[in-house]
Amino acid sequence: MEANSATAQSMTIAGLNLIQQALTIYDSDLKLVLANKRFHDMFKLPREFNVPGADFGETIKFLAIRGEYGDIEDIDAFVQGRVDQALAFEQHYLERLMSNGRWISVEGSPLPEGGWVAVYTDITSTKRQEQLLRTRSEELSDQLLQYAEELSATNRQLESTVNALEEAKRQLTDSEARMRLTAEMMPAHIAHVGPDSHYTYSNRRLTAVMPGRPSNIVGQHIRNALGESAYLAIEPHLEAAFHGKASVFEFNDHLSTRRIRVAFTPDGGVGPARGVYILSMDVTEETQTRVALQQTRRREIAAQMTSGLAHDFSNLLTIILGMQSKLQRMEMVPEARELVEATVAASRRGGTLLNRIADMTGHRAPEMQPVNMDVFLADLQTLANPTLPPDISLTIQNNIPDVPILADPGMLQDSLVNLILNARDACSGQGAITITTEMVHDTWLQLRVTDTGTGFSEEALKRALDPFFTTKGGDGSGLGLAMVYDVTKLAGGEVRLGNTDVGGSVTLRLPLRRAQTQQAPGLVLLVEDNPDLRGLIRDMLIDMEHTVIEAASVEEAHALLASVSEISMVLSDISLEGDATGVDLIKSLRTDGTPSFLMTSLPQTHPLYIEGAARAPVLSKPFDVEQLYAFLHTR
Repeated sequence: MEANSATAQSMTIAGLNLIQQALTIYDSDLKLVLANKRFHDMFKLPREFNVPGADFGETIKFLAIRGEYGDIEDIDAFVQGRVDQALAFEQHYLERLMSNGRWISVEGSPLPEGGWVAVYTDITSTKRQEQLLRTRSEELSDQLLQYAEELSATNRQLESTVNALEEAKRQLTDSEARMRLTAEMMPAHIAHVGPDSHYTYSNRRLTAVMPGRPSNIVGQHIRNALGESAYLAIEPHLEAAFHGKASVFEFNDHLSTRRIRVAFTPDGGVGPARGVYILSMDVTEETQTRVALQQTRRREIAAQMTSGLAHDFSNLLTIILGMQSKLQRMEMVPEARELVEATVAASRRGGTLLNRIADMTGHRAPEMQPVNMDVFLADLQTLANPTLPPDISLTIQNNIPDVPILADPGMLQDSLVNLILNARDACSGQGAITITTEMVHDTWLQLRVTDTGTGFSEEALKRALDPFFTTKGGDGSGLGLAMVYDVTKLAGGEVRLGNTDVGGSVTLRLPLRRAQTQQAPGLVLLVEDNPDLRGLIRDMLIDMEHTVIEAASVEEAHALLASVSEISMVLSDISLEGDATGVDLIKSLRTDGTPSFLMTSLPQTHPLYIEGAARAPVLSKPFDVEQLYAFLHTR
């Protein structure tokens, strides 16, 4: 590589030695980088001034002493002045008469990295022709001759300027191309809007950051490009940026369901002429991870606070209940019996609190089973009515068709009872509670609990799902909504808090999974990575008069599902070949599609077991043919 570099440098110098002009390049430290042979011949300089590293100031001093600049009284001051001028180097063109009687033109151009390049041209012949023209053309006026000379000099100077401009243009074009390429490669939308809110520049990343928008938006108004909903979210910040205030904020883009982070930076304009630079990024995954980490950290803190106390507290409650039980069997006055009964009630409430803490800090696996919503909600009303005072009504509006839904009835009932009790407390003895159930977009099972109480405060809307947060003072545990949130998220759903015109509102959304009973034999896709076990289970299914096709991985299962339309049921192990699991397979299937079941040897406390049980029925290994039949055909 070094040899190639030396060869290229030698060839470059050889080429420069062939041109008819003298050339020098000095760096920003005023040291000679390169000079061709013509420079040495033109100025008759000693060799030490014609080699790389020669000092500019020393070269000027040598020429000044030799008389190249005429009579100079203070040579050191003259040299220092030329050095100062060189340090602030600017584009220039001049013509100078040398001491040997020859004329030269000097054309200097600064370099982008500092320093300059100078080209010296012998124009003696041109000058002599101008002089000859002056002396021999008596019919031309002195003014015309002077004009011709000035025009010739101006043309030479313009030529120099044009060359410099062309070089500057090339550098700017290259710089702009690099900047555009960088902007297009950025995983963000970069744009600029003028004072009229119309885009003057945009890379083509808007559609990647906010799907559903066009990629070519230059000339469009920002409201039209983003849509009304997104524009209303950013408008206050955009107006502030037009008034000179930069900002960074996030908002939810409802059209694409993405979380977007936006930075507005005012440009250099003043007043009404000010535009705004825009940087937008999709931070959906970052936000989800951040929220999940925050929620996990809250649960970890809650577990750390309670795990050490739960054991001792449980022992104390057992002792208290035992002693109160003995007291209840003794003869005592009515006042004492009331105190004993109150103590027993308080102890049992403490036991209930321990169970709720256990649910929050250590989830049990869901037990998915077909649920008839009419029957479920009727049982819920029967259970909840006794807990409500006479002046608080409970109304249930069920808009779900009479089809079985796959859910964990115990967890769902616990969640709704918690919400009913919270709504009861919010109504302060008088009001109405309404539960509305419906299917949303054939994708979600939505249950909404509203009341006519006080509603949520601003702080409660932000913190009500946090463990131990309560607005009930000493009467509240702060675990009700936290438990509801945990079991709903475990099932792949979400919880939304809000206020209506007359009170509060809590909405649960769970993935809609229809329970499809498989009675008649059909084609079963068996997904199991252990060949011996797969053969055993295949024989069991054949004994049930099913036909079976087999796969060992999620990839193979997807290929079979795509090519075999007759598959009527999927039975998959959780642990499979490759990185994907049976849970991933179930998650990839339509919730209202082929009936799906899981099997596993994992303990019920394993995260994959818990996640899988929230999405499909799970059969624990080992099992026999009777257990498999009951598992598949009695749901």
